[in-house]
Amino acid sequence: MENLHVKADTIARTIVLFLALANQVMVAFGWSPVEIEEESVYMLVSTIATLVTAIWAWWKNNSFTKAALKADTVLKEEKTNGTTDPVS
Repeated sequence: MENLHVKADTIARTIVLFLALANQVMVAFGWSPVEIEEESVYMLVSTIATLVTAIWAWWKNNSFTKAALKADTVLKEEKTNGTTDPVS
């Protein structure tokens, strides 16, 4: 018998979908589950976009110096050639 496990991200997506659907049904029936001003929505979206951009920029390898750019080239060549010995 296989040991199958549902991934955490699948559960999270399902919960978010359920909340979105529940919110949509409430809005359709005229119930306003969350009273939010347009300015608050703009601020929230703007903040999230800024945070995502900052995290993405920080996470990526940002090489600016000649040495860093050369190291990126060497790393790419080693990955392409399958070299795993760090001391060549």
